[in-house]
Amino acid sequence: MTIPHHGRRNFLAMTAAATLVLPGLARAAVRNNVSGFRNVIWQDHFATLRNGAILADTQSRAVHFWSEDESIYRLYPSSVPISKELTRLGETEVIRKVDGPTWTPTPSMRERDPTLPAMIPAGPTNPLGTHALYLSWQYYRIHGTHDTRKIGRQSSDGCVGLYNEHIAELFALARVGTQVRLI
Repeated sequence: MTIPHHGRRNFLAMTAAATLVLPGLARAAVRNNVSGFRNVIWQDHFATLRNGAILADTQSRAVHFWSEDESIYRLYPSSVPISKELTRLGETEVIRKVDGPTWTPTPSMRERDPTLPAMIPAGPTNPLGTHALYLSWQYYRIHGTHDTRKIGRQSSDGCVGLYNEHIAELFALARVGTQVRLI
């Protein structure tokens, strides 16, 4: 497959958008290792699909979702942590789902920037966007963002960010207990 002159970023955005309409296109892109997407199959990362599975790939800046019965596969572009020090890799799970989350800076964020507000309520200025999947690791989330410039970049203080429309879809698909692996 030849990628037109529009470049990798546009191709990634188009491929991710296609997951909403044409899931087969994204599967083909992953299978064929198009434009940096890794050949990803769930069996390489999870023993089973019990409760579904989310794989956040920090190198390709992509989030993969497989439903428990394998009838649903989704691929989303994501933001990833700014530095290796803020990146946590390994296995965790979704422990809570919040529609309209509030954001509270972590102690280390407040230490780096004491001018941060104590809390930001749900709304257009909230860094967590419209939905958040809370992980069993303290302070780590898979969440939306109102700042769409962050997607596809290293721009987070440890979390994995998605476009709000993508986190809304993933929020509906995932459940408490969904397995998560960050690689």
